[in-house]
Amino acid sequence: MTDDSSVPAGVRVPDSKLAREATELVRDSTNELIYDHSRRVYFFGSLQGRNRDLGFDPELLYIAAMFHDLGLNETFHGSGRRFEVDSADEARRFLQTHRVPEDSIRRVWTAIALHTTPGIPEFMEPEVALVTAGVEYDVLGIGYHDLDEADRAAVVALHPRPGFKRRILEAFADGVRPKPETTFGNVKADVLAHYVPGFERGDFVRTILDSPWAE
Repeated sequence: MTDDSSVPAGVRVPDSKLAREATELVRDSTNELIYDHSRRVYFFGSLQGRNRDLGFDPELLYIAAMFHDLGLNETFHGSGRRFEVDSADEARRFLQTHRVPEDSIRRVWTAIALHTTPGIPEFMEPEVALVTAGVEYDVLGIGYHDLDEADRAAVVALHPRPGFKRRILEAFADGVRPKPETTFGNVKADVLAHYVPGFERGDFVRTILDSPWAE
């Protein structure tokens, strides 16, 4: 188990049965790339929450961060649904088995389902906003200089990111390649355009013009 004592600014992984079981499930279900990324999303989201003076439930934020990319797993390649929805549904099933209140489950589900939909989560509940903030920080570098350099380095020391840019893009491509139709209107279409020869993204304008309506 990773020693979290050196994490900056007092951020700790919640010490609860729920959090421990979530950690074990995700560690057993994903590879090191996704596990380390998911943990960094929690730490970076928490630090951004403190910067923004947001009150949030660390346990809910942790669960959402840990489950947010689970839908990329091969298990879900044939689901026909966006990987974000598969991830959110897995988190919901996990929380329901632990009899977590429905409002908390809704927050976690929404945080995961919207984490690749920019421009909306930031106006929602703190847990929803901060999962996206953590993802955007770790994957896109948005707000990179908002966090202290020492804090950033401490998180990366706990959960390193060797070759992360290339490896996470490959993981995205592998996760959505079997269901390209789910990328219509979202950022994963960009991934397939780069990684899948012959991929043709859906065209919103063409979809409207070619609809069965006469006008």
